[in-house]
Amino acid sequence: MKLVIVESPTKAKTITKFLGKDYTIESSFGHVRDLPKSKLGIDIEKNFEPQYVIPTKARKNVTALKKIAAKSDEIILATDEDREGEAIAWHLVQALDLENPKSKIKNRKIERIVFHEITKSAIEKALENPREIDYNRVHAQQARRVLDRIVGYKLSPFLWKKITSGLSAGRVQSVALRLIVEREEEIKKFIAQEYWTIAALLHKTNDPETIVEATLQKINKKTLDKFAIPNKEEAEKHVYKLKQATYHVESIEKKEVVKHAPPPFITSTLQQDAARRLNLSAKKTMFLAQRLYEQGHITYMRTDSLNLSQESTLRAKEWLHKNLGEKYTLPSPRIFTAKSKLAQEAHEAIRPTVPENTPESISLDTDQMKVYKLIWQRFIASQMPDARVNATSITFNAESNKKNYTLKASGQQIIFDGYLKIWPQKFEAKILPEFSENEIVLIKDIVPSQHFTEPPPRYSEATLIKTLEEYGIGRPSTYAPIISVIQTRNYVEKEQRKFKPTEIGTLVNKVLIENFPEVFDVGFTAQLEDELDEVAHGKTTWQTVVNDFYQPFAKTLTKKYEEVSKDELVAPEVTNEKCDLCGKPMVVKMSRFGKFLGCSGFPECKGIKKLDGSSNKMEPKSTGLKCPKCLASKDPERKNSPGEIVERFVRKGRARGKMFWGCNRYPTCDYASWEDPKAPQKEKTEEKPTA
Repeated sequence: MKLVIVESPTKAKTITKFLGKDYTIESSFGHVRDLPKSKLGIDIEKNFEPQYVIPTKARKNVTALKKIAAKSDEIILATDEDREGEAIAWHLVQALDLENPKSKIKNRKIERIVFHEITKSAIEKALENPREIDYNRVHAQQARRVLDRIVGYKLSPFLWKKITSGLSAGRVQSVALRLIVEREEEIKKFIAQEYWTIAALLHKTNDPETIVEATLQKINKKTLDKFAIPNKEEAEKHVYKLKQATYHVESIEKKEVVKHAPPPFITSTLQQDAARRLNLSAKKTMFLAQRLYEQGHITYMRTDSLNLSQESTLRAKEWLHKNLGEKYTLPSPRIFTAKSKLAQEAHEAIRPTVPENTPESISLDTDQMKVYKLIWQRFIASQMPDARVNATSITFNAESNKKNYTLKASGQQIIFDGYLKIWPQKFEAKILPEFSENEIVLIKDIVPSQHFTEPPPRYSEATLIKTLEEYGIGRPSTYAPIISVIQTRNYVEKEQRKFKPTEIGTLVNKVLIENFPEVFDVGFTAQLEDELDEVAHGKTTWQTVVNDFYQPFAKTLTKKYEEVSKDELVAPEVTNEKCDLCGKPMVVKMSRFGKFLGCSGFPECKGIKKLDGSSNKMEPKSTGLKCPKCLASKDPERKNSPGEIVERFVRKGRARGKMFWGCNRYPTCDYASWEDPKAPQKEKTEEKPTA
């Protein structure tokens, strides 16, 4: 018997369809080893040796895998082909004692296979071409894990001591936070500047009903910059002269413009377009894409390669020829080249595994269908002809009291939609009236318009991912976790789908940037990513990269523990408010959820209030939903008369004051969750909240 181990049960179920009775396919359920939660887990004195453990939740499954492996003649590690997947394969070898001569599972044939799509042909080809574990990739992943653990475990206590408990710092997440905070500072400092534009409404001498709008471009042949007309008074002077002017057509330019077909998706562009077009978070997009991959509908979704297999492009052409006609096909496949320096793996782009499987021809749930349709349309569009647009530009000349004005009108019209037939984009067709050069035209009106410059926009998920990618911060697999973590930590919040730093997020950023400027420097973080790439390509050792980071970081941390005073960062502010419990004055304090009023008699008195002085008794608030645990109970009384889910607050510990959702029958029913039950996407959490 041959044992195939993959990461997820869904992936295992899909692969089972393609392999015969000689194969047993099992799932590792993700990582089987990790650093311990209770301590640093890295022996710094022994060249940063990680001290891996099998997490409690994985032990039962690891034991089961050992038993199956002991009965198998061959063990095939079929985890994902990126660094994370390579590391999981290596951890499986260690956790299952596959290389231990004293193990019961000795002398077994161990093979590593990889594939970028879960199809019968891809699985069979992978089995025919097994390879060894790529230890360079394993080491690159290990270096990232160790670096992130060092920063998290060393800096988080610093934040607890200098600001408040419950805070945490992340090597890459804190750089993303920095971008958001700095953008907010730009917005606050921004001063709007006034400027004006002027448009002339013109028509042919014999057709007063057909109007063309031409915008003022030049005065006395000098091109106007944005602020050339700074105020209403200046605009009115030009309006007066333009109303007195005589107009004629100076030139007409017509040209064909090509709108190029887009490349297929990579991880970052999928997340960006899913945010723009579907209003999906990066986390939700990757969750749905993972399911589509595991079910065999799309190729691997963590990639920065634009490669497409020859077979996929030929099948796309066949579908286009059959369904849209020859004019929508290309004579030869279009090949794209990745411009990003991040491209690191020889994957394909994200595409449907079977191009003929249109969104209408397969059955998926609503959210999965949205993402699949996006991927399918983008891939098919990448193999379609460019769109062609007729662009017309008419230049008008106006003479008025020794002033010469140049105005321009522009129009566009699609003459061949090409890829736009499958991948629609915003396009405003504008057809201009027919004019001839030197033709005299008349004015209907002159319209001045006031404008003000706008501050730079806050980051959306799409623009933040694009910025992280441009700077070289993170990799395809990290964008979604980065964005998720800074929200979970309450460092940023969304306002009209844009990121805004919270009060505590702004303070954490200030402390980190002022005291550890190099660690959270955008350029330094990008450079570290390049060094991890060098580890993956065998050009340096992972210990060298970690040591070069750790030595200066540790010295700075020791120094800052002595220099930084908590009172300078969050000096207690005594108020006139009295504590309802003991009558002592209340002071403004800082928690990970922002400022609040706490009793100056703490810790003897634990009275708290909101900043406005109102009571903060943290009373449960009804959601109107029935408790799922009660409904699933075998107790007829609980099942027939279930409890209700209420909003509650943690009353002690680091998470004190944080909201969670629990059953109002507590302690009879201990249902509790950090996730809003009314939210569309709920995921399990490892740690259950307590009242």
